[in-house]
Amino acid sequence: MTEIETPRDLFLHELGDILYVERALADETLPKLIEEVHDSELRDALDKHLKETRGHVRNVEKVFELVGEEPTAEKCIGFEGLRAEHDKLMGEASSDLVDSIDLGAAARTECYEIAAYEGLRRMAKAMGEDRAVELLDRNLEDEKDALKLVEKIATRVSKESAQAIA
Repeated sequence: MTEIETPRDLFLHELGDILYVERALADETLPKLIEEVHDSELRDALDKHLKETRGHVRNVEKVFELVGEEPTAEKCIGFEGLRAEHDKLMGEASSDLVDSIDLGAAARTECYEIAAYEGLRRMAKAMGEDRAVELLDRNLEDEKDALKLVEKIATRVSKESAQAIA
């Protein structure tokens, strides 16, 4: 899409952004993080979220179909920035910090996705796309749950790291 002139154009652009993010997470990012981490609870949480993310991709594709459009991913510059930040940190930090780095990256990504889904559901609701709102709500709730779990694990990992140093 080259020009964004209407609320529908903006909705489709934002929907394409989140489709890009969800596909990138399912195909590349989450499998990479699962291999990197040492903490078993974190690995299990990431594996669970990978399965959810595959469902998120299907839900977003269905939203495109519900509004009469072909699912089209738009490269998401914000997500690419989060990914680049993670990769930079991984190149600079001790291997003992992998779990903490990945937890930070996961929390930032979940916050990004939550904001995206909240905006999309607002736009879909304003356009009267109730079935789309239901699908977007499902994804939004999964992202909120994932963030809560990441925060719980991050608190434990941070305490353990601090105790190991003391």
